Amino acid sequence: MKNESLPKRPKRKPRLTRRGRLLLVVGSTVVVAAAVLVPVLLFGGDEARAQSLLVPEGWRAPQVYAAVDKALEAASGTTEKAVAKARLRLPGEAGANPEGFLFPATYPVDEKSTPASLLSFMVNTADKKFGTAPTVYRTVTIASIVQAEADTPEDMGKVARVVDNRLLRGMPLQMDSTLNYALNRSTLDTTHEDTRINHPYNTYERTGLPPTPIGNPGQQAMDAVRNPPPGNWLYFVTVAPGDTRFTDNYAEQQRNVREFNRNRSGGA
Repeated sequence: MKNESLPKRPKRKPRLTRRGRLLLVVGSTVVVAAAVLVPVLLFGGDEARAQSLLVPEGWRAPQVYAAVDKALEAASGTTEKAVAKARLRLPGEAGANPEGFLFPATYPVDEKSTPASLLSFMVNTADKKFGTAPTVYRTVTIASIVQAEADTPEDMGKVARVVDNRLLRGMPLQMDSTLNYALNRSTLDTTHEDTRINHPYNTYERTGLPPTPIGNPGQQAMDAVRNPPPGNWLYFVTVAPGDTRFTDNYAEQQRNVREFNRNRSGGA
């Protein structure tokens, strides 16, 4: 279905959805954040210290792999290569791809830690937190979109409801977060050309969910997907940080998008 939410502007389109936070981007590549290593004081005295690896909510698998490499002082790409041999306990739909199941949390790192052991720890934690229902992969996929799109935790339930409502109506999701995943970037600016790319994660051109999660959601996003508030919303846009407007009226959405564009052009 043709994207009904695009504007008549030559270079920038109004977002169906737009969140107010950005990851650091250089060119079109997401800059992988460095591993966050948190010293943990042990009972052995001030000199005895271990380290912990913090995996933030929403990180994509390549970001997690790079962080594990850094935490273990391993060569770049070591953890990614270890995935196939790690024997991770993933849903059947995931195959060998742990995207979505590298649960965001703080993990201990010591001299016995390996890429496989840390990845297994993350996936096993996700298994405990998310459960093993037949629909868990679908739920995690939606939660990863909610995690990427919601401007605040309070918005997550409404974003989840928008996803549900559009899926039920057979409408394309038109989520820029899925395009960002396809293009390995994170940006608020999506062009008409972007929305026309032939890619399985292009939810402007394709209906339904993307083929995999687009990041690793936290517990709040999962809870929001499992129990979203009632509502008829089909559109949303974050016009300014902390101010996300939800509506089922396309004309109202267009007005909100114009406000967003004014804020962006004014440097807000």
